[in-house]
Amino acid sequence: MRVAALAGETDFEGWRKAARTFRQAGVSPEAAAFRVGAGSGGLFDECMPAAAGDATPFSVPKTFVDLAQEVILHRSDDRFDLLYRLLWRLGEEPDLMKVVTDIDVADAMERAKNVSRASHKMKAFVRFRLVEEEGRERWWAWFEPAHRVLEKTAPFFVRRFTTMRWSILTPDGCAHWNAENLTFGPPATREMAPAEDEIEEFWKTYYASTFNPARLKTKVAMPASEPNVRLAKTLSRINRDASFEEGFRASSLSEVDQAVQACRRCPLWRDATQGVCGEGPRRARLMIVGEQPGDREDLAGHPFVGPAGRVLDAALQEAGIEREDVFVTNAVKHFKHEPRGKRRLHKTPSTGEVSACRWWLDAERRLVAPKVIVTLGGTAALGVLGRKAAVTKERGQGIELGDGTKALLTVHPSYLLRIPDEALGAAERDRFVADLERARALL
Repeated sequence: MRVAALAGETDFEGWRKAARTFRQAGVSPEAAAFRVGAGSGGLFDECMPAAAGDATPFSVPKTFVDLAQEVILHRSDDRFDLLYRLLWRLGEEPDLMKVVTDIDVADAMERAKNVSRASHKMKAFVRFRLVEEEGRERWWAWFEPAHRVLEKTAPFFVRRFTTMRWSILTPDGCAHWNAENLTFGPPATREMAPAEDEIEEFWKTYYASTFNPARLKTKVAMPASEPNVRLAKTLSRINRDASFEEGFRASSLSEVDQAVQACRRCPLWRDATQGVCGEGPRRARLMIVGEQPGDREDLAGHPFVGPAGRVLDAALQEAGIEREDVFVTNAVKHFKHEPRGKRRLHKTPSTGEVSACRWWLDAERRLVAPKVIVTLGGTAALGVLGRKAAVTKERGQGIELGDGTKALLTVHPSYLLRIPDEALGAAERDRFVADLERARALL
């Protein structure tokens, strides 16, 4: 028996090197074994590798390499042996990976699928808790994955919570993000994680944004530690009562918000932290519609709380309008962006995405029943009017919407932030305030 010593349970490079050496030396699967930390005298416990001159070069399909990288994360003890058996057989059966009915291929694919499920569950159920450290916020989470997916899944949380300082503790190891670098540490125990806190509602929202209610299996038992039981019932009801295409008629704004968290009408939910619905009085006479949540809004879950929101607040005050009297929302409820280093840069929603999200904007309009709707920018105008509009030509006009409501088009406050010329910026800001004053007059 020839035994290869691996550095760790997920040491793929170590396994690949040892497996290649085994196969080149003609070691059959029955005579090969892989042990984590086994032996201390080099690669083999019982014999040395074949001389370089005796090795026969060989290659394997990329599909096998990709599959092996997943299977090695599985907790089964015989995963290394299964992979070597496949590697050995590929020498005589180069098309083996295409035979999905083969017992070894099917076994490996099933294990890879289980690893993928474990990674998805980690994304859905990791729950951070806030702890103050030397006057700074740090978020901690304890999670017990079914398979060893910490290093595979941690980059997802870097992308999702880029500006947060967080740590994920697991029995396999720990991941730490300081808003700049991702590092990994030794295993932890549950006792090392912080106790319960008071941010349950945030995580209910987060879980909702990761679930597809159409795939919800209410009969599948979930660990009691996962605080999604009540949420699952809510999403199940939404899925049962509403196809998102017909038959759904929310009776409250909170119900719209819950449904948006489960919405899969377009792909934008995949990269957003959560859906961001409108806020304001239930029967506001004035509704303001922007384009989409920005980075700050995506993390906070509230509309217009970033730089553009501050410009809007100041302009409303100057126009004699109280922000508390206005219902503010966006044409698109999820943040569309592209990563650029550590930043998430805004991308304009497509016409299809705006049309898909108009379902929710119309629900908000029906419930709030405003007298005047101010649209900020072209995307907002498209969401409200259902057509592309020339904002520069149509701004400031009271456009009849057919239900007794009037729309008034103007620019988005983020446009004012991008004007480099100070004099031009001041003039454009005055025009923006004048548009809001006209909206107040229409009331």
